[in-house]
Amino acid sequence: MINGKTLILRFSSMGDVVMTIPIIRCLEKKYPENRFIFVTRPKFKPLFNEFKNVEIFEVDFRKRHKGVLGLFKLFSDLIKLNPSRIADLHSVLRTNILSFLFRVSFKKVSVINKKRKERRALTRQSNKIFKPLTPVHYLYQEVFNKLHFSIDLTKDHIYPASKKLVLNSEYFQINSNKLIGIAPFAKHAAKMYPLDLMQKIVSYLQEKYNIILFGNGKIEMETINRWSSAFKNVYSCGALNGFENEISLISNLDLMISMDSANGHIASIYSVPVITLWGLTHPYTGFTTFNYKSENQFCVNRDKYPLVPNSIYGNKIIKGYENAMRTISVEEILGRVNEIIY
Repeated sequence: MINGKTLILRFSSMGDVVMTIPIIRCLEKKYPENRFIFVTRPKFKPLFNEFKNVEIFEVDFRKRHKGVLGLFKLFSDLIKLNPSRIADLHSVLRTNILSFLFRVSFKKVSVINKKRKERRALTRQSNKIFKPLTPVHYLYQEVFNKLHFSIDLTKDHIYPASKKLVLNSEYFQINSNKLIGIAPFAKHAAKMYPLDLMQKIVSYLQEKYNIILFGNGKIEMETINRWSSAFKNVYSCGALNGFENEISLISNLDLMISMDSANGHIASIYSVPVITLWGLTHPYTGFTTFNYKSENQFCVNRDKYPLVPNSIYGNKIIKGYENAMRTISVEEILGRVNEIIY
């Protein structure tokens, strides 16, 4: 029996937070009497609604927890919760300072080992060591097992049922055909499939399937709204009225097509097949979706673009590599869609 509360630190990004969900499910299954407090941003709270013994502590980096003084206020707020142990799944400057403060307060602390040396070897331009890194899901698992939990993703994880889905019938004229989600965007340009090619995919698939487009922000939604207006069976996520409803819809998809981005990770934790399109990063970086299949990973042609991956997070563009993702053909993506759907 492991007594006391466990604080879990993971502030961002959304995809990385989503990747913690399978781990939390294992913990809840094996340790239902334990209490877990997940410290993260308020916008991620809907991801954790399925859990009974997990509560969210909302960080406020804009006001109360802003800056150095705010970081000490955050520690003060967290230490008052009287946690027995701390799982740092982030390992950035903020959480490193917090972890130090917890250690000197005689708390058990376990910090993720991001394998930074191996990451540098995989992404450097010369003497690149091109081999797969440990998936991040298992790096998270290791953090908790070092705190004397005993979880095994391969044995302990159970998928939940799809969430209840209620669509606005005035907007969504969904027929009996399969439902495919497409998330055409990514945080960084080097991770995004060319929109002219993605539009071809949308145009073809909407002839046989219902398509829901996912995005965020003014620029992305302008493209989504334009496509949803142009094609009969294409719909915008904007009509779902909120992140919680987006999660519910994603859990009911027959397939998700995404970049290396959060929407793909959300789909995967509900056992939805995910086709991932990789840009100047690569599945070897460890950020694949949960229980991914290698045949669903479409990557840049490394014979033409051997420096891929050039970064872990896809935030760096190499001169001459601007069109690298065009080596992923529309036809091979569509072929895989039909294999999965049928």
